[in-house]
Amino acid sequence: MAGDPLFDISGKVALVTGGTSGIGLMIARGYVRRGVRTYIAARDKGRCEAVAAELSALGECRAIAADLGVDGGAEALAKALAEREDKLHILVNNAGVDARGSVEEFSHELWDMVFDLNVRSLFFLTQGVLPLLKKTASASDPARIINIGSIGGLHVPNWEAHAYGASKAGVHHITRSLAKRLGRENIVVNAIAPGPFPTGMTDVEAEGTKKAIATYIPLGRPGQADDMEGVAVFLASRAGAYINGHTLPLEGGYIAAL
Repeated sequence: MAGDPLFDISGKVALVTGGTSGIGLMIARGYVRRGVRTYIAARDKGRCEAVAAELSALGECRAIAADLGVDGGAEALAKALAEREDKLHILVNNAGVDARGSVEEFSHELWDMVFDLNVRSLFFLTQGVLPLLKKTASASDPARIINIGSIGGLHVPNWEAHAYGASKAGVHHITRSLAKRLGRENIVVNAIAPGPFPTGMTDVEAEGTKKAIATYIPLGRPGQADDMEGVAVFLASRAGAYINGHTLPLEGGYIAAL
């Protein structure tokens, strides 16, 4: 779907991790229907292939099964992509996991699980696909890396989410450090920090969640697929080419109202 050249991303190639559900699926669908050849990656091969087939009704979508939470998972995904493509315009590091627990009881295993997927895999997948990103990078149209952080990395919630919040704050920091380094090579790096969206992590229809949204979010509603899609398209397009090293809260004004 070509339109205004400022927002036209047709003809590009994208990789979206965690692309079979939630925020990853919102972004993948937006890219596919705008003419981006989009690869989605997730652990469940069957689901990944089924979602790719569904999205292929809108454009080009392909599946790559990958477990980014294990040693070598990020490197294996980068290799699998390089076997299929010789260039990459957009990398969306979306795969992530949450784990809650009190400071007294939180385990080493849970801590490592959260950081391995949310932080380590993000960095090493980026490292692995850098050669593909560099092939598309130019001053007029930089390659794009979009990391999915969280408002949990911008503030401390009223429940104990120590590992998750720290990991997402780490994502925001890695975004800045990569932006400083890779901007010199015409690769821009930004993050989106979502508030409550309908995902596997957040049941926006639960009474407690609805009450919290009505109380603390000035816009009075959860995020919708179009909200996420719009920002992801903007950051990947010419319109977003001069934004580098920033974390964009996408949360209806929640942080402003704290």
